[in-house]
Amino acid sequence: MAAKSSLKNFLGDLPFTAEIDWMLRSKNRPRKDHFNLDRLQKSLPAARAVVEPIAKNAKRGKNVLFFATLHYWIEQSAYLGLALAGLGHKVTLLTLPYSEWHKQKDNFTQRQRILHTRDALSTLSPLIEHASMLDLKPASVLPDILLADIKEISLWDVQYTLMREEVDMNDASDRALYDLRIERNTFAAKAALEWMQTKKPDVVLIPNGLILEMGIVFRVARYLNIDAVTYEFNDQREQIWLAQNSSIMKQDTDYFVKARCHLPMTDEMFERVADLENARRGARVWGKSKRLWQYVSSQGAQETRKLLKLDDRPVVMLAANVLGDSLTLGRDIFAASMTEWIMKTVQYFATRTDVQMVIRVHPGEKLVPQAKSMGTVVREALPELPSHIHVIGALDKINTYDLIEIADVGLAYTTTVGLETAMNGRPVISCGETHYRKRGFTLDPNTWDEYYATLEKVLADIPGHQLNEKQTEFAWNYAYRFFFEYPRPFPWRLMNFWNDLEAWPLEKVLSEEGLAQFKDTFDFLVNEPFTWKN
Repeated sequence: MAAKSSLKNFLGDLPFTAEIDWMLRSKNRPRKDHFNLDRLQKSLPAARAVVEPIAKNAKRGKNVLFFATLHYWIEQSAYLGLALAGLGHKVTLLTLPYSEWHKQKDNFTQRQRILHTRDALSTLSPLIEHASMLDLKPASVLPDILLADIKEISLWDVQYTLMREEVDMNDASDRALYDLRIERNTFAAKAALEWMQTKKPDVVLIPNGLILEMGIVFRVARYLNIDAVTYEFNDQREQIWLAQNSSIMKQDTDYFVKARCHLPMTDEMFERVADLENARRGARVWGKSKRLWQYVSSQGAQETRKLLKLDDRPVVMLAANVLGDSLTLGRDIFAASMTEWIMKTVQYFATRTDVQMVIRVHPGEKLVPQAKSMGTVVREALPELPSHIHVIGALDKINTYDLIEIADVGLAYTTTVGLETAMNGRPVISCGETHYRKRGFTLDPNTWDEYYATLEKVLADIPGHQLNEKQTEFAWNYAYRFFFEYPRPFPWRLMNFWNDLEAWPLEKVLSEEGLAQFKDTFDFLVNEPFTWKN
């Protein structure tokens, strides 16, 4: 295998070898490479035919640079780019045809991926201009601020890939992965900087905008003071999360708090939030989602107390996130990492026998078995677990919403369990940079000293720190806005994209019916100001 890779690297360095092989042999063969755009290529001629007459009559819009890497993002971006072109925008789709962000691929294969992507997207012309980042001339130097960004994002890339926060630069495999991410992110930064300085787009559209080259392209745009819009998806079909001039993974909700949270809640709004919460409590899917947030239905507070052998002492619940999730990266405030926060917290509570502690390992760990479990982190901090500290594993048959009901105090990093605990009127200490922090219904320490002082103060008078009616009502108001107004209507999620495309083909999306649902979102994606429909 190593000899084959070396041969392909050698051939990939020779001029025109990949191109000649592509034209004479590989182009018309079924692709065995994981990077495969064949289905996209077959579908695009009909899609372009739908958009062309619409685009001719559209009012001229913005010059949009749309960056996508990894084949599944490229598939979706081709159709989103066509929708934007149909609305009059001049779109350049800049692709980076990688399939493995964590592995070095031989030069021959990588050059053929460029050719495959070029052929697959050629039908987009002239509606959309396509360019491969690997064909661009990179800038010769980078400013110090972007060099610092590259180091930060490359570390997040390693944490995201390995699904753990500890990265040992003395470990050969950790260091090799970090060096690879430095190399790739540096090239992406140089290529994007040169292109944006030359072409000067009005707006840059990027999936995710936090990690990998997607994060670097976002940072370059903001360094040049070019508007950048990032997007991702929640668990619901026909919805999108998007952010303007910030990474969507940071979940900056300040704009909707200012615009929406002062508005009163109606009974119907309360009922809608309650319906969602009851579905999660009952381990049922909700709305247009197939995701289960719990794997066991509620058994009730008293039964859960019996299962955990809890007595009458107050209960503190710590709700953990999944390590390496991009919704946790870069969210540290006073702790160096969520791991450090959990370790020091359980060590603190090991001496507090006047209370009981329940640590809820995120059920999502079931979906990423390669991630380091937070249960393991607890046992590294406390090899002998005291009897008053209980660890609830991801697969344990305990419902988180029963724990919320039992808890007298909540501790959270970025999980929405912190918000839901506050909705229950309980004091919540917010320890990571989460979207609901500093909204008036959490306690928000900024240093370790403040954190320990807050713990002492709350535990000394738990009843006195219960949320009042106004705070609890505002937590429900915020939850409604976050769950039901923060996501915007959108036809095609990344997961199950081709199924969504069958339900919402381009002709339907760009019809009067489709635009009534999605036009505002398409406008927000090119950085038009947010508006709200009451």
